[in-house]
Amino acid sequence: MFQLTGEYECKMDAKGRVKLPAGLIRQLSATDSLSFVINRGFEKCLMLYPKEVWEKKTLEVNQLNIYIPKNRQFVRYFYRGASPVSTDGAERLLIPKSLNEYASLGKEIVLFAYHEQIEIWSKERYAAMLSTEPEEFSDLAAEVFGGSVQQQED
Repeated sequence: MFQLTGEYECKMDAKGRVKLPAGLIRQLSATDSLSFVINRGFEKCLMLYPKEVWEKKTLEVNQLNIYIPKNRQFVRYFYRGASPVSTDGAERLLIPKSLNEYASLGKEIVLFAYHEQIEIWSKERYAAMLSTEPEEFSDLAAEVFGGSVQQQED
């Protein structure tokens, strides 16, 4: 079971490689997992899944009924661009060029680790995405968790 956490500012080199931060390596080495699958995120970011997590997610996706058009569409988007990646001897990941372009990554990036995955953002886009806090974050928290708390009280 993974419980990743942390926000890390990193630099990507000219070849598209990113050195994983020591804090993230420590969390991942506890599970002996430095093999990943990288893919497009729901927003203009990338998702990095430890290989074991990716396999679990694909089991869920593969249960979808592909005779339903929306399911087929989701499956195509979910798998589109998915690429296995591993760290090299210097604990660097090579981000595939097509995914790098999709997320408009520059030299400065942010790795945002939570639960079982790591989002990879351009530093600029990440800052813009988070610029709506804290008022909207409070509203979002109430919307996401408020209903479930109220239902438990009833």
